Amino acid sequence: MASFTWQRAVIKVGSSLIAPDGDRCSGTYLLPLARFITLSLEQGKEIILVSSGSVAAGRSKVTFNHSPSIAEKQAMAAIGQMQMMANWQRFFDIPCAQILLTAEDLRSRVRYVNIQNTLRELLNNKALPVVNENDTVAVNELKVGDNDNLAAYAALVAQADTLIMCSDIDGLYTADPRIDENASLIPEVSHIEQSTYALAGGAGTKVGTGGMRTKIEAAEKCTNSGIQTLIVNGKKGEVFDQLADGVIPGTRFLPAQNKNKARSSWIKHTLKSAGQLHVNQGARDALVKSGASLLSAGITAVEGDFRAGDAVDIVFDSKVFAKGICLYSAVDMQQVKGLQSDQIEDKLGFIAGDAAIHRDNLVLLQQSRSE
Repeated sequence: MASFTWQRAVIKVGSSLIAPDGDRCSGTYLLPLARFITLSLEQGKEIILVSSGSVAAGRSKVTFNHSPSIAEKQAMAAIGQMQMMANWQRFFDIPCAQILLTAEDLRSRVRYVNIQNTLRELLNNKALPVVNENDTVAVNELKVGDNDNLAAYAALVAQADTLIMCSDIDGLYTADPRIDENASLIPEVSHIEQSTYALAGGAGTKVGTGGMRTKIEAAEKCTNSGIQTLIVNGKKGEVFDQLADGVIPGTRFLPAQNKNKARSSWIKHTLKSAGQLHVNQGARDALVKSGASLLSAGITAVEGDFRAGDAVDIVFDSKVFAKGICLYSAVDMQQVKGLQSDQIEDKLGFIAGDAAIHRDNLVLLQQSRSE
């Protein structure tokens, strides 16, 4: 078993641990975790919880036929959120603080920074933040979709050094241990590749082992930003005793050595691209090899209906190789593409910047770094 150290962790707990019966909150699996959290806090460490379970907790309080509608599920979440928070609070003498998020909150730079500031103040005041998706108002286009990835975003925004995801199996295996008796636990993953995702059942499966695919997605987001990620079995109380002793009884995904800065990680993983800028070979080389800004002179085509300040993909030879925040709208970019920077003001009547995308607001995607 690997050993590890940490200072600020996000711990993700799923519905199967919080509401194992599917219709109410329970303390069955949470007491050992609560002890671990309390001990860690007493040692001066910081913890943020990402908690599922609001829909399951409120299910018995809402009347529905067969499969509940979206509105019925949102009503369940509204009722269940209160029960879920009360369930957490009963384990702690310190205050628990509720934070409900949507994907839109994470995509907005202003809201992102506000979330960061709020988390900082809660931790400074010795509160335990409990994060969940705002299921009562979120519609599909505003949803993160799963709490594994929400936990990754929480770790990024909180600038945590560790993400611990509690599963219903011991970690990542060479095969599904519930089917293959020869499956063995993988204690450490140095970096995530397509073969790692294949262990979760492949891209076409709806749910891998213990929801493993979304856990690997979350691990990739975090490890690329220098955050070590653990998958452990939250149903085994002894797991948390081992974690308290600095031992990992599961799988650890090692953090990347050349970790991305927080802003780059936010651009890469959180912002939704609203369009594309196609560039020529010279612009592509300047971005990839020299870390330059993207200038209008190197842009050959503009796609999408984006506004100034939106994220866009940067494309060369039909491949997306970078992403960044554009200083100009799609309408303005159509007018200045191919022009030198000193021609922009004459063409538009104003200038927002010499570059279409400044290098501080631009991130290269993984495939371009390895070329």
